[in-house]
Amino acid sequence: MRVPPFLKTTEVKRQPFINQWRSSASTRLLSSILVRLACGAAPKLRWQCDPRRRYRRRWERRRSTGMGSSRRLSWGCLPERWRGSHRGKSRRGIWEWDYESFVDVSKRVMVGRSRKQQEEVVREVLLSMLPPGAPAQFRKLFPPTKWAAEFNAALTVPFFHWLVGPSEVIEVEVNGTKQRSGVHIKKCRYLENSGCVGMCVNMCKLPTQDFFTNEFGLPLTMNPNFEDMSCDMVYGQPPPPFEEDPVSKQPCYSNICSLGNPNSPVCHKLQN
Repeated sequence: MRVPPFLKTTEVKRQPFINQWRSSASTRLLSSILVRLACGAAPKLRWQCDPRRRYRRRWERRRSTGMGSSRRLSWGCLPERWRGSHRGKSRRGIWEWDYESFVDVSKRVMVGRSRKQQEEVVREVLLSMLPPGAPAQFRKLFPPTKWAAEFNAALTVPFFHWLVGPSEVIEVEVNGTKQRSGVHIKKCRYLENSGCVGMCVNMCKLPTQDFFTNEFGLPLTMNPNFEDMSCDMVYGQPPPPFEEDPVSKQPCYSNICSLGNPNSPVCHKLQN
């Protein structure tokens, strides 16, 4: 049956909106979790909360402020001490976080924390986004096989587009076997927006490698290219120790990074 032209046009117009909504929703979620962890509060997702307590707090807040507003309710999800220190500067609710805000929160997490502490924050974020027992179920569904590596590479392209930008599945060699378990990120959105080597390594590469390898049981190696800001993800390949990884000797983007140290031959955020 022939499809009317107006239906085709509608579908084309809706697709960018759906992708934009998915990207902004994911960004808001990660930003709110990072803020809570940076302030020492435990991250709470909707499925982790007691519904009776959640709705009681909401009713009490509405009663004390009249009908209230969605802005007040969303702002109330953030830690009290964070709200107190930022109330005069920005009354931003969870639904107002964008990608730039997400990068800004990531930079704040870096300040005053060592490399290991930054990795631990990201690990807590990733664990908080999963239901209990998810890593164990992942290990059962995706044992470290060629099929599992290729399947996860295929999933990475659409599901991580909002975070890293356009990417494609590529053929790589793992243990002498060629397989399509590689993902080439053409120009990493996170690295481009942050302009920080330390954020790329400490809050993306290392914690993601560790999470897939140790929590999910599926080895993953990420090889960022700091010349063109591209990155290759290789599922099925165990990551090398940090001391043997070329990124451990990477200098700062001293001309674009606000946290950079032009006098250091190696990014100072990688040295502690």
